[in-house]
Amino acid sequence: MGASVELVRPNGIMRVDLGHTAALNSAGGAALRFGFGSEAVFLSRKTAHNGETSEGLSGRRVFVVCVNSAVFAPRMSCFTAKKLDCEGSYSDTFCMGNSAANNSTQVKSTARTIRSMIESAGERVWRFVDFNSLPPAAVAQTLSRLSRQGIIQRLGKGLYYRSRPTVFGDSKPNRSQLRSLPISRKGVFPSGVSAAQLLGFTTQNPGRIEVATDGLSLPRLIIGKDTLIHTRRPESWRLLSQEDAAFLDFLRKSAANSELSPEETASRLLAIAGEDGRLSRLLKVSASEPPRVRAMLGAIAEQLGTSTGKLAQIRASLNPLSRFDFGILTALAHSSQWQAKERKQK
Repeated sequence: MGASVELVRPNGIMRVDLGHTAALNSAGGAALRFGFGSEAVFLSRKTAHNGETSEGLSGRRVFVVCVNSAVFAPRMSCFTAKKLDCEGSYSDTFCMGNSAANNSTQVKSTARTIRSMIESAGERVWRFVDFNSLPPAAVAQTLSRLSRQGIIQRLGKGLYYRSRPTVFGDSKPNRSQLRSLPISRKGVFPSGVSAAQLLGFTTQNPGRIEVATDGLSLPRLIIGKDTLIHTRRPESWRLLSQEDAAFLDFLRKSAANSELSPEETASRLLAIAGEDGRLSRLLKVSASEPPRVRAMLGAIAEQLGTSTGKLAQIRASLNPLSRFDFGILTALAHSSQWQAKERKQK
């Protein structure tokens, strides 16, 4: 039996007898030709030593990705114990070529889809989340290209605007519309005067909007450039309503934004805490609040008649040597038992 090699092809392994092939000599341009049916595989090795023949390949396994039988210059990837060079001018394998072609087709299809959506929708603001069903990389590339072409206007990171023509020129984005956009993966809650106003402790309109978020930042184009942002609120706030979050923020500010007297503030706070199981919801997330807020919640809970077991859990989470600034909430009946500092009389 003559020497042979195994050709690993997509449809199986074929053993080829080297006795019927041309010798691989020192000419450098000579090649091994394996013929089976109408196909032909050419392998060359430019690093061949003088006198080496096809038998030198005996027992090795050659991996063939593709064979071009029409033009005897195959696109192929060959690996043996010693590297074999590919004969032909192609630098990519057939598989890589197919993959690149498929990716290019997918990007073009995505670009057509996005452009059609934008042009048919008329004037509006677009974000990445509007194309969640499409490949993210292709979406980013397409939106960037459309922005350079002037079809859409880039307002900021991930925010684009499709204008409409008017007699005075192209339309401008509506700021109130931008601020009404939902912010994905981040909670946004009222804070400061806005929180106090929501709860009915003040009637004044804030000169500067304040919001709180559990993220590290918020997009200024959506919430406004002048908005005061308080970051790093607990993620547990997402389980709460806007009123519940405003209640906790009001405690964090020690009721400083209340226009009511200390006694009226404490009375209204107790009434709000007793609505619709609000106190129970707040106690569930109290572990993520600062100790001063937990102490205030304890004083409110005790005055509303919460069970001693729940009160003991809150008290156990506090350092017994600490004293907390309750502000005007020292008017709560049990503030001193919850380690509130004495309020200085003005």
